[in-house]
Amino acid sequence: MTFDLCREQSAQLEYLTELDEIGAGAVLCLRRWCDGPAGRDAVTHDFTQTLGDAAGREAVGCFETLCEICFQHGERPLICHQTGCGVLGKDELFFADFIVTASEGAHDVSMKIASGIVRPDFAPSLATLAEAFGLALRRMARGPHVYAPLKDLH
Repeated sequence: MTFDLCREQSAQLEYLTELDEIGAGAVLCLRRWCDGPAGRDAVTHDFTQTLGDAAGREAVGCFETLCEICFQHGERPLICHQTGCGVLGKDELFFADFIVTASEGAHDVSMKIASGIVRPDFAPSLATLAEAFGLALRRMARGPHVYAPLKDLH
């Protein structure tokens, strides 16, 4: 990924707790997804419990495809910290900014960010998936369940 497309305010963040709910949720999902099957099951459980089975599985499907495209067609490997780590990595910050930007409806900007992550022919799909996933995170944030307790991070 290239980082020149990150927003200036994002470049100053160092800790996961400094992100808003959507950005933090995106990073925590990414970390758990990278943890393997148990982490992926946990992500699925959280989404289906909060959004309902159908909407939760649809959101997780978008996220799974988004991750597959990033991992298989990314410009370079995506680097994540451990799930319980409170420090925010540059790739994670970039990913959070991408999801937040896409969920805000800034399609042109999210397309530019996507073009910095993957080959141009995958950018439209990636931007669309990021928007759908970000909107699901927004619905979760409005629900009774906040994605993960940030106070338990070290």
